[in-house]
Amino acid sequence: MPTLHAPAPTAILSALLEEQRGLMEILHQPRKVQHAGRDFWLGDLHGRPVVLALSKIGKVAAATTATALIERFGVSRIVFTGVAGGLGAGVNVGDVVVATDFVQHDFDASPLFPRYEVPLYGRTRFEGDAALTALLFSAAVAALSGGHSLAFPQARVHQGLIASGDRFVSATSESTALHAALTDAGHQVLAVEMEGAAVAQVCLDYGVPFAAVRTISDRADDTAHVDFPRFVAEVASPYAHAMVERLLAML
Repeated sequence: MPTLHAPAPTAILSALLEEQRGLMEILHQPRKVQHAGRDFWLGDLHGRPVVLALSKIGKVAAATTATALIERFGVSRIVFTGVAGGLGAGVNVGDVVVATDFVQHDFDASPLFPRYEVPLYGRTRFEGDAALTALLFSAAVAALSGGHSLAFPQARVHQGLIASGDRFVSATSESTALHAALTDAGHQVLAVEMEGAAVAQVCLDYGVPFAAVRTISDRADDTAHVDFPRFVAEVASPYAHAMVERLLAML
């Protein structure tokens, strides 16, 4: 008799526990596996096998987690939910940005290579999977129209470039300079965070579909410190729950 194989799980990745707490609370038949110094939670969400994991903070930590998800757990796709600082015009607190692609804003191997280009890849940007990103965009639109943006009734869903770097951008002068430098190089960035580009690069290496969504917690300026934990708990976490629920129903 032929052997029936269980479908490969979907990985749901976040940087902070608070961003994923709501999903962990509804994980069906949870099972914890410790690997690579991390806790991975296996189970079912809305009838789909998933692995929940924390990337930890920064590009190296995120790359390690993504590699473990692919090598150890054989995930079929990786979806990242989390928060980010808004950089683009009209990208406001409470909005959501679904990434089309990523650039590392702190990568500079010039003059050997153009600024922002990753050597031996011949590219400055790493794209998300087009089909998965389209589904995630639809899920985000549905989530925000389903009453999950009560604190921000004018919240919008954007789609575009996200910049990643190993620095928490939290000063107006810094965010202005960062936006100007990227714009001058032809990169119209909507938001800034600390992990996405690394995960996108790993997923390219392995041929695993990747998509990411970020809730805008601040404008990466002098107000970026204002009650961040409360925002994550009351806004970003419910957003993530609603978006993932709708995405899994579409797969």
